[in-house]
Amino acid sequence: MKAGLGALTARGRSFVASGIAALLCAVLLGEHDLLRIGILILTLPLLAAMVVARTRYRLSCARRLEPQRAEVGVEATVTLRLENVTRLPTGLLLVEDTVPYALGARPRFVLDRVEPQGIREIDYRVRSDLRGKFPIGPLSVRITDPFGLVELARGFTISDTLVVTPQVVPLPHVRLSGEWTGGGDSRTRSVAAAGDDDVAPREYRQGDDLRRVHWRSTARHGELMVRREEQQWQSRGALLLDTRRMAHRGEGPRSSFEVAVSAAASIGVHLAREGLGLRLVTDQGAEHLTDTGLSHGLLDTLAVVRQSQTRSLEYGITALRQGGGDGLIVAVLGSLRAEEVTAVARLRHGSVTGVAVVLDTAVWEHPDAPPSEDYEQARAVLAGYGWRVARLRSGASIASVWPEAARRAARSPIGNTAAGGGQ
Repeated sequence: MKAGLGALTARGRSFVASGIAALLCAVLLGEHDLLRIGILILTLPLLAAMVVARTRYRLSCARRLEPQRAEVGVEATVTLRLENVTRLPTGLLLVEDTVPYALGARPRFVLDRVEPQGIREIDYRVRSDLRGKFPIGPLSVRITDPFGLVELARGFTISDTLVVTPQVVPLPHVRLSGEWTGGGDSRTRSVAAAGDDDVAPREYRQGDDLRRVHWRSTARHGELMVRREEQQWQSRGALLLDTRRMAHRGEGPRSSFEVAVSAAASIGVHLAREGLGLRLVTDQGAEHLTDTGLSHGLLDTLAVVRQSQTRSLEYGITALRQGGGDGLIVAVLGSLRAEEVTAVARLRHGSVTGVAVVLDTAVWEHPDAPPSEDYEQARAVLAGYGWRVARLRSGASIASVWPEAARRAARSPIGNTAAGGGQ
């Protein structure tokens, strides 16, 4: 009963005050008719409070997000499914879902009546211009009486998460194979190791395909020898993203940092779709990708990546060197000092393919400006070590500069020496 009285609306409190005033006036004036009116006015909100407080509506709630991952600026649909699991019809329901400010105003709906075992579905849309993981929920339901005198709030604990990912731009196919680990365009490789999966020939067994007979080994061993099955093998690559605050310019969605994140997402998804096993490294070291598929894991990580206060690429470069086995390194870089350019350039050695997408932050606010001196110096050093360099300026799409990744750099004598000498 106390909960019901505490849930009185402004109208309900007005009725209580009016009823009490009518009773006092009736007693003072000796008016029996006014006394009956006062009792009626006072009783109505009290009865409503009692009924609402004792109502045992049982509602189940489910929420569905479509899609669960949405790009920046793209709408997602939230569907609420409410079911009355009791044998009593509900009264008026005021439904309100909880969403962060970045997704817009809180959605509110009014359901007039839900019959026993009845189901209602409510749809609303959300969108965000910011990357991130945003909780949606919990849902709250306010139950009112038909006269609007009492309002009692009840809530659910269930909530869901909407992942707002960076914008992913489709990239044109460019030939990067041939310098990946394993070489060539083939996605298969024979693994020379001991055991049943070894590509070394073994003795013929009943049922083996005669087309797999290895005649040279047969002649050497004096008995039929067959080739073992080849294993599927995936090329490996690394994606380096420069997140240092000092290396970027601008604020908001058009800042060089947000453009770099979008470029990294586009490149990562593109390479993953082409079958490349990829790992993500930032200036703070290697990033852990969730076990939801390479593309989804990469996008989930990039959805929450933030600018760092780190002033050097040392940790990222160390992580790339320790990882090893990368046949392709793609670096999305901001402003670089001379020693940082050299350190990055030396990551490319031997048959490793290096692609650098350099954001020309020195002239970031001037889309039509020619390449800055800082960019030209960085390009010269990277190209000297055999990197393929693409300039990404303000207002340009990563898709427009990605074909430059196919252009082989003219390597200088310095680059030849570094490539031959290793790390």
